[in-house]
Amino acid sequence: MNILGIDPGTATMGYGIIKKEGFELTCLEYGIIKTDKNKSAALRLKEIDEEIEDLFGRFSPKALAIEKIYFYKNVKTAFPISQAKGVAMLKAAHKGISVFEFSPSQIKAAVTGHGNAKKMQVQKMIKAQLKLKERPKPNDAADALGAAICGCQSIKVSNL
Repeated sequence: MNILGIDPGTATMGYGIIKKEGFELTCLEYGIIKTDKNKSAALRLKEIDEEIEDLFGRFSPKALAIEKIYFYKNVKTAFPISQAKGVAMLKAAHKGISVFEFSPSQIKAAVTGHGNAKKMQVQKMIKAQLKLKERPKPNDAADALGAAICGCQSIKVSNL
């Protein structure tokens, strides 16, 4: 079963695809969807929609694991990030793909065993769990892989 993890964002959206077979996790691909800040919000959301459509087409995920949005510093960024998250969730709904949301602390706990882990700890554990050659970069992609790992551990096949 393939799970798509998403770290939502408008300028940069992280994604990671993990294949789960029994207890074995394999990273199929990870990266970012980057949009041009000079384009209108509508065109940027359209780009995100098209990129997610491509990921769904290439990997046929059974679930979308997406990070819940929490804002402590800049409420102004909440709206565009929420719009990008909505695009991903709507695309999944149209495809009949189950959507699961996880808080940052749930993702950190799933990856490291501790909900307050630092980014470096999370990335080192992702590298180890997925047997990657190096820590996943950039941070958005690493966060998306963390969401996918959390999804692999939390989602029961009977929920799909």
